[in-house]
Amino acid sequence: MSENYPPVQKPYQRNGEILQPEVFPEGMHRVALGVEYNGAKFHGFQKQSSGVDTVQARLEVGMSKVADEEVSLVCAGRTDAGVHATNQVIHFDTLAERPMKAWTRGVNALLPDTVAVKWAQPVEPLFHARFSAQCRTYRYVIANTAVRPALACEQLTWVRETLDLSKMKMAAEQLVGEHDFSSFRAAQCQARSPVRTLHHLHIARRGELIVVELQANAFLHHMVRNIMGVLLAIAKGERPVAWINEVLAAKDRRCADVTAKPHGLHLVSVDYPQDFGLPISHPGPIFIADPIGALK
Repeated sequence: MSENYPPVQKPYQRNGEILQPEVFPEGMHRVALGVEYNGAKFHGFQKQSSGVDTVQARLEVGMSKVADEEVSLVCAGRTDAGVHATNQVIHFDTLAERPMKAWTRGVNALLPDTVAVKWAQPVEPLFHARFSAQCRTYRYVIANTAVRPALACEQLTWVRETLDLSKMKMAAEQLVGEHDFSSFRAAQCQARSPVRTLHHLHIARRGELIVVELQANAFLHHMVRNIMGVLLAIAKGERPVAWINEVLAAKDRRCADVTAKPHGLHLVSVDYPQDFGLPISHPGPIFIADPIGALK
């Protein structure tokens, strides 16, 4: 018979999860940042040993220069190559004492135009950008036009075929709730469990754009893009609505080997307990005015 034991506090490591505030070193500061980026030219968010250009690598270089010490960071959710964020949240530990504007204006002066720190705030040691998050929200934006768009093309996925939104919505309803999303995870996904709770999946047309909003407690690797691949196949009439139930029940990625392009995908919100007092920003992207939950 298994027993539930309380989590054990590990020795302090920079940026690590803090369960007992007293283990946080004196003179150390934990800071949270809100970050926006256009991921089109980056090889994803996470820094890689190969040295390719990533959002994390750019941020850490700028932050380290401002801190005058080596700084590393933890993010709320790692995005893939080509994926964007309007409200990524990161945190880092530093011995440097700096005004918050140093972490915004100072770091921004050292970043490319495609990455920007929107806000900075000191946080208590118990805050962790990844583990404190209650849910994440993504938006997938489709340009459903006969001719490919030239403007904002890096932030949209172009689909020329007519899309049946009624079928798309019926299929989407089957995914809401707690499920084993094995059929929608990448083969290289490292998550211990494929079970996730999808809070909502809303679809709406805004002029020539179709916006799909997905909110969950957490997402598996490629989960949003794989869900979108299935929904788009149904909306195009290539598959029946019932196909999504077959894919979900199979718990096998090989049953639906379709992955939507990354360009239209945006991480737009990460929610935390109000006690942390983090700023609340407009979800975006900038050409979508609707607040979270209003896309219906």
